[in-house]
Amino acid sequence: MANTDRVEARFYTRDGDGYVCGLCPHACRLKPGQYGRCGSRRADEDMLVAYSYGKVSSMCVDPVEKKPLFHYRPHSRCFSVGSVGCNIRCRHCQNYSISMMSYGKKRTTYESPRELVGMCRHEGQDIIAFTYNEPGIWFEYIMDVMAEDPDLHLVLVTNGFLNEEPLRQLCHVADAFNMDVKGFTEEFYGRICDGHLADVLRSAEIVHEEGVHLELTYLVIPGLNDSEDDVGRFCEWVRDTLDPDVPVHFTRFHPDYEMTDVPMTPVDTVMRCREIGMERGLNYVYVGNVLTEDGDNTYCPECGEAVVKRLGYLVNVVGLDGDRCSNCGHRIPIIR
Repeated sequence: MANTDRVEARFYTRDGDGYVCGLCPHACRLKPGQYGRCGSRRADEDMLVAYSYGKVSSMCVDPVEKKPLFHYRPHSRCFSVGSVGCNIRCRHCQNYSISMMSYGKKRTTYESPRELVGMCRHEGQDIIAFTYNEPGIWFEYIMDVMAEDPDLHLVLVTNGFLNEEPLRQLCHVADAFNMDVKGFTEEFYGRICDGHLADVLRSAEIVHEEGVHLELTYLVIPGLNDSEDDVGRFCEWVRDTLDPDVPVHFTRFHPDYEMTDVPMTPVDTVMRCREIGMERGLNYVYVGNVLTEDGDNTYCPECGEAVVKRLGYLVNVVGLDGDRCSNCGHRIPIIR
């Protein structure tokens, strides 16, 4: 059944005969009839509308490791949901068929918060992950879903391009974030993503300040963000500004969307990024989109014993006693 009700957007102000959106750093100025850059905000004569509210493009039950989250309930599954649209425009987006598609050009179905929760519970899941496209632009819907069933555990897979107040409100209902840091220069973010690095780094700091579980993903793109200087400075920022225990995933790029002329990342480059992370003092550094002997395993930083072994989405908890290494007793920051 189609939804005919309009839902008022949060975080906007009136500006003459239009509006200024306050959801993300773009601060779109919209006149009646216009849509925000994300496609999820529409200016009507009487209010700014959360246009994407309840419009679902994708649903799937996934391993939580696919988000990727390696330190949050390992070997669990989650009910993954996506909509349409995004508030940045990555030229290499691997979900461009939904994130770059405007409403009306991509089929969606309306699911009320109650209906979505019912689907999640029907699948036997107690973790709901908003992913595939940018969940921050679905703010009102996510908050209503969580109000419908506060016992659900919320995972957000996000680009981190969100203003402080909405992000802090999401932190109050979320259990875990995986946040992309897509490069470590403003030049890269401006040219490749149409966004700003400083805003993303601040978002990661906010999530960490709020005490919500956080993991970071850095997609390694040949010739663009793979220099040892960029990777090293990123790792030092994680170590010094966040915490050396924050898990970092270096993921292998494959050509997509507007960057099909860029080659796949050499496996050696991704593995070198992992080495740099460990050399800079990060305790939990992983690789993604690569099958390796040990690049996805969790090792105790105190005694070096493997505590979780992974091969793809095959996960075996081999050395944990609760949240402690069963060999030496060192606390491992893993939520089980």
